[in-house]
Amino acid sequence: MDLGNIRKDYLKMRLEEKDLPLDPVTLFRQWLEEARESNNPEPTALTLSTVEKDGQPSSRIVLLKKIAENRFIFFTNYNSRKASEIRGHLRVSALFFWPELERQVKLSGIAKKIEDSESEKYFHSRPFESQIGAWASPQSTVIPDREYIEREFEKYRTQFRNINPIPRPPHWGGFAISPSRIEFWQGREARLHDRIEYRKLNGVWRKFRLAP
Repeated sequence: MDLGNIRKDYLKMRLEEKDLPLDPVTLFRQWLEEARESNNPEPTALTLSTVEKDGQPSSRIVLLKKIAENRFIFFTNYNSRKASEIRGHLRVSALFFWPELERQVKLSGIAKKIEDSESEKYFHSRPFESQIGAWASPQSTVIPDREYIEREFEKYRTQFRNINPIPRPPHWGGFAISPSRIEFWQGREARLHDRIEYRKLNGVWRKFRLAP
C-alpha cells in the first residue's frame, strides 16, 4: 500500500480575518451548526488529549454535549483513565475534524469538573440503557471477558428496572474545558491552508493568522 500517493485537494472555502467575529465561541457555534447540516455522522465528536503521569500523551474520542459560559462540556466516568489524567494535569487539548467541510477546530485550555447539579440534569436526559451502562462499566479497568460487562449490565438493569429516576452514579459526571486558545483551520488549495488562532490575552480574545 502506497500511502504517499493518497491526497485530496481542498477547494471549498476560505477564512478572512475581517469576516470573523471577535468571539471565537460565536464562530465555533456557527461552524458546529454547519457541520450538523453537512451530513457528518458525528459532528460533536472530538479527540480529547490528556497527559499521563509519565508525560505520555493520551487521546480518545468523546462527544461534546453542551457549550455554556464559553465552556465546552463532555461527560465521562470519573474513575476512567481520562478523568485520572485530568486530575493530575488540568491542561488538555480537543480537536474537531469535519472532513465534509474541510475544517478542523483545535481547543487548548483547562478542564475541570462541573457542578453536580449539571451532571444530574444531563444524566437523567440520557436513554435508560445509557444510564444503566454508566453504572455497569468500571471504565478503563481490566475486565476478565466480555461476559463480565454483560452480566454487570443485566444486574443493574434488573436493579433499576422499576426505579424512576435512576440515581446518577457518584463516579459519573461532566468536565468543562475553558479554552485559552482556539484555532480554526480551513483547507485550501496547494496545502496553503487558512489557520486563524484566537488567543485569550489579559481576558480579551485576539486573532492571529498562522502559517499553514
